[in-house]
Amino acid sequence: MEHGFIKVAAAVPTVRVGDPEYNVQQIENLIVQAEGKAVEIIVFPELCITGYTCQDLFAQSVLLDAAEAAVMKLLDFTRQLDIVSIVGLPVVVGDLLLNCAAVIQKGQLLGLVPKTYLPNYSEFYEKRWFASAQDLRPTDIRFAGNTITVDPEAQLFRTCDNVLFGIEICEDVWAPTPPSNRLALAGADLIFNLSASDELIGKHNYLKSLLAQQSARTMTAYVYSGCGFGESTQDVVYGGNALIYENGRLLAEGERFQMQSQTVAVQVDVERLRAERRTNSTYVNALRNLKYDMEASGKQIRITNCRSYTPRDFVLERELNPLPFIPMAADMAKSCEEILNIQSMGLAKRLVHTNSKRVIIGISGGLDSTLALLVCVRAFDKLGYDRKGIVGVTMPGFGTTDRTYHNALALMQSLGITLREINIAKAVTQHFEDIGHDPSVHDVTYENSQARERTQLLMDLSNQLGGLVVGTGDLSELALGWATYNGDHMSMYGVNAGVPKTLIRYLVRYVAAEFASHDEEKDAGDVSRLLLDIVDTPISPELTPADENGQIKQKTEDLVGPYELHDFFLYYFLRFGFAPEKLFLLAKKAFDGHDSRVATYDDEVIRHWLATFLRRFFSQQFKRSCLPDGPKVGSVSLSPRGDWRMPSDASSAIWLKQLTS
Repeated sequence: MEHGFIKVAAAVPTVRVGDPEYNVQQIENLIVQAEGKAVEIIVFPELCITGYTCQDLFAQSVLLDAAEAAVMKLLDFTRQLDIVSIVGLPVVVGDLLLNCAAVIQKGQLLGLVPKTYLPNYSEFYEKRWFASAQDLRPTDIRFAGNTITVDPEAQLFRTCDNVLFGIEICEDVWAPTPPSNRLALAGADLIFNLSASDELIGKHNYLKSLLAQQSARTMTAYVYSGCGFGESTQDVVYGGNALIYENGRLLAEGERFQMQSQTVAVQVDVERLRAERRTNSTYVNALRNLKYDMEASGKQIRITNCRSYTPRDFVLERELNPLPFIPMAADMAKSCEEILNIQSMGLAKRLVHTNSKRVIIGISGGLDSTLALLVCVRAFDKLGYDRKGIVGVTMPGFGTTDRTYHNALALMQSLGITLREINIAKAVTQHFEDIGHDPSVHDVTYENSQARERTQLLMDLSNQLGGLVVGTGDLSELALGWATYNGDHMSMYGVNAGVPKTLIRYLVRYVAAEFASHDEEKDAGDVSRLLLDIVDTPISPELTPADENGQIKQKTEDLVGPYELHDFFLYYFLRFGFAPEKLFLLAKKAFDGHDSRVATYDDEVIRHWLATFLRRFFSQQFKRSCLPDGPKVGSVSLSPRGDWRMPSDASSAIWLKQLTS
């Protein structure tokens, strides 16, 4: 395991029913291919050594002996291989015949795991041939040249990198209390399932839902391999499912109904799974209950150590979404609608609670204030309030450009809200005179004086008009501290507090498309065009004068860095607690040019802006410690009352040291 990643595979070999020699040859071929691709653990289908559909042939000693001989051949074959292989076969234990998974590595049989839940309904008759693990007592047997303890209790296996994995077989995961529940609580990072689920109309989607839920519930990677071509089609057909999930998310999927053998392999992020568990108090409570149950029963979960292997050079193969806050394209419209509803419902509740039918909002013609205004309009429409109660205030200053100024005015007019224009230049010039500041010096005093003047105006208007000041600052700005303390940092309700900059673009585009689809309505087409122009406007606080052509000179991303990079860092830093070296590794992969939605960045640029992110994130916590209320939208939030509590004087030294070492 490197950087928290382990490569696993689900393999589906072609089989011949009742022909272990042929079957083990197919298995060996797939093992060799997987070993060559640096796969560390590979799982095969249920009873793949003999074929699942042998029926009463399972009572034949010839078949059982041939299965054991096939395992001995497989042991010899893997003697020089590092890969851990999990195969299915029938095993005689005393007077019982068990449906087992055999764990094999480097010529050694590490363990045999018997199936617990045997289906005996509809097309399944497993109890006719097999006994359940529940019928078994811990028993030592001699099998394939190894002495092995076959145990009905949960078993775990530990790789040399300290990754724990458990095994269940087919029906086990369909049970009300799958063995993987206990395996996960005992520490299993990965669950492997050897299966022989047949294909029926609608069953595949149900299976995928089941595996996704079990992976999410246990916070594991779930690797599933199901029987495919070659199994008997006397009454049913097996499609050959190969599925790999990570905490409920599908990472890889094979193609069903293939007539050739296939393998699906992917890198699983174990560190990510462990981070999820550490921060989930429900999981920790369930873990405590398991401990009490084990102490009461006197039972222990046996852990078998796998053999060490030769380290290889690590290459990150896993595809990464460079825009982790952006919903998948298939769910984009639905997700955008949900986000806007969360924001507008949050504001609506605040208006009802305060018995207010008026809000005050500063409109700059930029992205953030545009989204906040759209949320206000939605909230007022939901409540049946007159949109004239939305008082949009444009406050041009020294850096305001014609483009943003006219977009702000046109948007407010088109949406039918109350428009106020207050030029701040005179008041700020007087302020400079009062404090003795040279207005030709465009420093932080020059910029912040304008931001605080605008906030003062909004707050005073709220007192005068009896309304709430709606904040426009977003999650990305809060992370970087890109806000003036007690300036645009402050409001009475921050509707964008849970929305990062990269997502805001998509939300505004979505609303633009909604207006475009209602072009027959008055001003709808104009609003759509305005919104799209705002999306295309460079991000800027417009606090310093424009260039000689009247264009925006002060561009935020030139100063603080690309928001697409910062949002990427923010997501993985907060969501999973990843270290700088891993953030750097992931960003290199995510921004390597394979995704046309984002720019390509070289190592030096990524490292530079990552250092900027870390320095600013730590140094600007004091602004986040006193944030106004605002709704959480996604899995990442910086509210000091909810998701993120951090000392304002915490040091970033060890994070920066790791990045530069």
